[in-house]
Amino acid sequence: MRKLQKLSVINKILAGQALIISLVIAGFFMLGNDLSSKSALYGGLAALIPNWYFARKINKHKGQEAKKVVRSFYAGESGKLILTAMLFALIFQDPKIDVVAVLTTYIAALTVFWFALLIRKY
Repeated sequence: MRKLQKLSVINKILAGQALIISLVIAGFFMLGNDLSSKSALYGGLAALIPNWYFARKINKHKGQEAKKVVRSFYAGESGKLILTAMLFALIFQDPKIDVVAVLTTYIAALTVFWFALLIRKY
């Protein structure tokens, strides 16, 4: 528990996303559908990889002048959006994909941001 307290907010969010993604994949796996499990993994990666990229981009300029931080924020967000679009384009190249599982996991991973805001508020 002590290690979790030392993590930055960004790393806590990424860890929370990884946890939610794992739970959703496990849920699809327990339903006994390998295609849905694989699709859920793809959806989770489509959420986690761009967010990890964004976090790395932001942390690179942490503590520097505001202009560099803002520039890295916009570059990170642009890269994140492009990376997300590319990952979805790759995912949907596979004709045997469960779209519901992909989107369910992707949306579940994004909800971590909402809960992080609610928790931080209190």
